[in-house]
This record gives sequence, structure tokens and C-alpha cells, in this order.
Amino acid sequence: WGKFMRKRKHKNKNWEKLDNTAVLFPAIASEETTNVYRISVNLTEEVDAELLQKALDMVLPGFDTFNVCMQKGIFWYYFETNNKPAPKVVKEHDFPCRYIEPYSNNNYLFRITYYRKRINLEVFHVLADGMGGINFLREITYQYLRLKYSDIAAVKKDRLSDYTSLNTEDSYVKNYKKSHAKGYATKRAVEIKGEKLSRGELGVIHGYMSVKQIKEAAGKYDVSINEYFVIVFIYSIYVEYLKRMKSDKAIVCAVPVNLRPYFDSMTTRNFFVMVSAIFKADNEEYSFEEIAEIIKKSLRGQIVKEHLEELFSYNVSNQKNILLRSIPFFIKKIAMKLVYLSSAKANTSTVTNIGNIKTDKEYSPYIKSFHAMISVSAGQNIKGAICSYGDTMVFTFTSILRDTSIQRRFFRKIVEDGVDVEIESNGVYYD
Repeated sequence: WGKFMRKRKHKNKNWEKLDNTAVLFPAIASEETTNVYRISVNLTEEVDAELLQKALDMVLPGFDTFNVCMQKGIFWYYFETNNKPAPKVVKEHDFPCRYIEPYSNNNYLFRITYYRKRINLEVFHVLADGMGGINFLREITYQYLRLKYSDIAAVKKDRLSDYTSLNTEDSYVKNYKKSHAKGYATKRAVEIKGEKLSRGELGVIHGYMSVKQIKEAAGKYDVSINEYFVIVFIYSIYVEYLKRMKSDKAIVCAVPVNLRPYFDSMTTRNFFVMVSAIFKADNEEYSFEEIAEIIKKSLRGQIVKEHLEELFSYNVSNQKNILLRSIPFFIKKIAMKLVYLSSAKANTSTVTNIGNIKTDKEYSPYIKSFHAMISVSAGQNIKGAICSYGDTMVFTFTSILRDTSIQRRFFRKIVEDGVDVEIESNGVYYD
């Protein structure tokens, strides 16, 4: 670490622009729309808070993506190296994905909490997407385990893993092509409404499953695991919320697509676009199989490199527009908020899959599972997040609605397809 830290101190660059997706988040963030996601690791033993703080203190200076504070310029926000001590690790005492107030957090835009055997990383999306978050949490966990267990420390040195990327490029700008096609719809979608939980509360339900069983279930319908979860979610909304009735609005599920494999990127910052799984109930009584075919075609027609390139190139072209760039930020902020609210109403929900998380074999015996969750947002009162580790797949619902019929239908359908599901919740529905 010493050699690495000395090298880092000699870097000249101490500020950086926000990436193309990140510029939106400061404009729309609020107590209700926090744009905070969580990735958690469940260990085999209780967390030692003192060692966890030490691990964070050691790892943070190596991550330029997270070791920043956000400053407001005349035209845009920008990142600046944060020279304050790392944020304080605390025992979890509040609901997940709450707004991160920088001034009470040493100006950092992430937080680390723990509860029993679980370590939580919560990130304001302005910093990074799920891939960047996994990178950071995994390294903190590795360092924590090295500090706690001498047998690991004897094999693994106190340094970042060889496969951990520290790349901070804006891959949107690097890969964009001049484009004028607007890629996002603004037509209003079905909005799931109902009695809400008390202000500030967030209902969380985890479903633990076998990756092998989920693959078999998805295979019955000739769809991928990701497609299968999106299809079951949309089917559950159709059955429980629309009551299998016709609707003049479509159920639209936003699905983030990781762009790194398509454009050979290793960036730890945001690099994704949203595609939409769309189902419109023009008739009554659609079967699950019929909905599966509609959603499969809807997604596969969009997840091709050329279309993905069009989606983010449109956004980058706006950012590069000289006239737009010269408008003061307070005016841009109003405009971005209006555009966001318009596009947000075009989605019923979001389902994000941060993929399969891998760890070095030396650490694996001490790690039980991972899970992820995302905050709700305007017009989207319930959302889903997926991740897996080994043969354990976890689908996590976050919701501010008191009713859980959609979640129950979702897991019931998966059980009907031959998958064993273990349910865990944060207890908010037991009140």
C-alpha cells in the first residue's frame, strides 16, 4: 500500500467532470428520489466495526471514483479529490437507500454500514453504477478479511486485487457517435399506486434461489435469466394490479444494460443505458407464455450494439452542444428535472441485474452471499434488483407501497416453475 499511496500523491489531476449519466443525478436528487443503490455482502461471522473502519481507511485512497467530493461550477457540477478522513462506519439503524447528505458525511457520496454479519455499501449513483460499486465493496471486504484472519493475510498482501479496475474514463464520451435520434419514450405508462408506507420507510423483500434452478425455469420459456425475471415481474403486475384487464397504458419495465462488454470498457464510473420491456394489455386474459413472447421480442430488438450506441450518443450530443453548455447550471437543473419527470412517468418500474459476483478463492469460505437493492423514484413505487454469488441468486424488491400482492405473485410463479425460494424481509410489513 505504501508504494501505491506515494505514487498516487504525485498525481496532478485533482478534479474531474461528471460522466454523461451522472450529470442528471444531482439535478433530481431529493429525500424522495435519492438515486442511492445498495450492495451488501453477507459474511459467515459477525462484523467487527473497528476492523471494517480500518479496512475502509486503507482502501479508499486507492479509488479515485469514490475518494471525491462534488463541487458546483457555473455550468456543471464536478468532482474534486476529497482530502477529508473516510466517512464513519456505523451500525445500520435506518431504512436502506436513504438520501446521502454530503455535509454530514465528510462530503463523501457513499456510506458504509453494518448489521450483524452484513456489510452494506450505499452509493449515490452520481459516482458509479453497480459494477463500480461491486469493485469497491469487494476490495473493502478483502481488506477487512485480511485484517481479521491471519491465514488470509499470510497468503494475500495488503494491496488491490490484480483484476480490480481503477479506470475512471468517461466511456460515454469516448464511444459516442454523432447522433440525432431520440432514444427514449415519454408516453405515460401504468403507474402502480396504493396506500404508502410511512414517510421515509422502505419495504425490502429478498428472495433467495438456486442459480441452477432459475436457469432451468427460464429455459422452459426459451429466455435468459434476466428476461425471465422481467417477464415474471410484468406478469405479476398484469395479474395483481391490472387484474388481467385491458389497459390503454402499457406496463413498461426499464432494464439497465451494462455497456462495458459491447464497447470494451473497464471504467468504474457509470456506463449503462436503459432499454424498455413493454407489454400493453390490448385484450383480456393473456397467458404467461404470451406475455413472455412479447417481452422477449421487445428486449431482444433493443439490446444490440447499434441501438445501445444510439441511446447514449443522443445524450452525449446534448452535453456537447455549445449552446446548451453555456447555459448556467441553475437553468439546466430546472430543465433536466422537467425532462426527467416526463421520462420517469414513461416507466412503471425498473429491474436491474448487477450480475454474478466473483471472489478470490482465499476469501470465498468467509463470504456467504451478496444482494443488491435500488431506491424508488418518481412514478416508480416498486423496483427490483438481482445479483448472484456461486449458486445463490437473490431477487430483491424495494417498495414504498403497503400492499405486497405483486411480490407474492412474483415468487409464487417462480415456485410454480420448480424453483425453491427462501424469503427474507426487513420487517416493515409486519407492523
